[in-house]
Amino acid sequence: MEMQALATKAKGAIRNRVTQNADPPLDDGALVLACRRGDEAAWETLYKRYKRLIYSIPHHAGLSEDLAAEVFQEVFRQLVEQLDRIEQPARIRAWMVTIARRETLRILRHGRYGNGSVPFTNEEAGDETDFDDQPDSSPLPDDLLMRLETQHLVHQTVLSLDERCRRLLTLLFYCTETPPYAEIAAALGVSEGSIGPTRARCLEKLRHLLEKSGL
Repeated sequence: MEMQALATKAKGAIRNRVTQNADPPLDDGALVLACRRGDEAAWETLYKRYKRLIYSIPHHAGLSEDLAAEVFQEVFRQLVEQLDRIEQPARIRAWMVTIARRETLRILRHGRYGNGSVPFTNEEAGDETDFDDQPDSSPLPDDLLMRLETQHLVHQTVLSLDERCRRLLTLLFYCTETPPYAEIAAALGVSEGSIGPTRARCLEKLRHLLEKSGL
């Protein structure tokens, strides 16, 4: 009975993800142009596409949930204000990452961690080298930023796969705890023995798409 309930819950979670991403996603450039035309669905897509990435930047710098939300809101506030002036719509991801990183560093330089740390003044912080030595307040290194962007691109590529692969890989790799194969099979309506071979085929498709993307 418990396993059946877990399977039903997994089915519902995957069904929601699939229906939200059923149509082929617009590329970033086309999405920004649609936002400029006032397309509300395009704004919603842009929000969902980059919410994970933008939040991850202040989170990995040690900011609290509230301060991470502040960074996120500032990124989208500036996006709304400057949307018509962005010269390279296809590079909107890089534009938002730059704003998120800048806002994260601004908050850290003011000693606002939001995690119980005692704030310090600009004088106490000293120069930028001294600031970098403060606990949980170091600027995001380039390799971390690259890793975050890579993780985001992999997730977006998974969402572009066919429905069966998208649902299977989401259950296997994007759940907090990976369900047993028996539960995955029940959620997808397939035999347990087919999970392994299907997983291998889907990962091969994913690898091929990532190679085409230059990853």
